Amino acid sequence: MKKFLIFFLLLSSFGFAQNLNSYKYAMVPAKFSFFREENTYNLNMLTKMYLQKYGYETYYNNEVAPDEFVISNCNKIYIDVLENNNTFTTKLKIVVKDCRGTILAASEEGTSREKEYEVAYNLALRMAFDNFGMLKTHKFQPTEKSLGLIGEPAQNIQQEAPVKIEDKSNLPAYNSSEWTYVAKSEINGYMITDSANPKFYLQLLKTNNPLIFIGKSERGNGVVTLKKDHMIYEYYENNMLISMQLMVKI
Repeated sequence: MKKFLIFFLLLSSFGFAQNLNSYKYAMVPAKFSFFREENTYNLNMLTKMYLQKYGYETYYNNEVAPDEFVISNCNKIYIDVLENNNTFTTKLKIVVKDCRGTILAASEEGTSREKEYEVAYNLALRMAFDNFGMLKTHKFQPTEKSLGLIGEPAQNIQQEAPVKIEDKSNLPAYNSSEWTYVAKSEINGYMITDSANPKFYLQLLKTNNPLIFIGKSERGNGVVTLKKDHMIYEYYENNMLISMQLMVKI
C-alpha cells in the first residue's frame, strides 16, 4: 500500500509538471488582494521577474499585451499570492491556476521574521519562489491546446523577450584602481555609488541568499546577483530585460 501511495504521488506531481510545461504565458495581477495599491513593496514586479526567469512570457492583468496573449483566456497560467501572516512572521504562498480557476500547483509558504514590512514581504516571496520546483523546472512544450487547435483561435509562437546587455559585457580581472564604483555598508545591505558619476546609485537590500539582493536605482527596481569579482543588476524596461554588469565587490 505504501509503495502504491508513493507511486501515485509521483505520478500526480509529474502530471502537474506536464500541465505547467504546456503553458508559455503567465498573467500576474497588478495588485494583490491583501494590499490597496498596485505593486506594493514591488511584490508584483518581483513576481513577474521570477516568472520571466523561469521561462514564462509574463504580463500584468492591466498591461497592453500582444495579440497572442490576449486572444485566449486558456493559453496562460494565472498567478496569485496568498498572505497568511501572524504577529511575528510574514507568510506568503504562490498559487497557480488555469483559466477555469482550477489550482494547478501551489508553493510552500515563504516566511520572514524581519520587522520592516518591505524587506519581510520581499524575503517571504523570494523564499516561496526559490522553493517552487514545478515553476523552476518549467520548459515550454507546445500542445494542441496551447497552440489554439482545441477550442481556441490559432496562435503563433512568439520568440522569448530579448535581453539587452549594458556597460561591460566582457569583464577583465578585477583591479580596483580601474573602476570608480564605491560600496558602502548599510543596515539592510549596501549602497553602490560611482565617484565619476554623481547621479548614479544602486541600493542593495539583503535577502535570505547572501549572493542575491533586491536592487533599487534610478533605472528601476530589480535583482542583483553577486559574482566573484563583479555583480549583475537585472531589471525590466519597456518589457525588455536589462542586464547591467558592474565591476565592484562587496
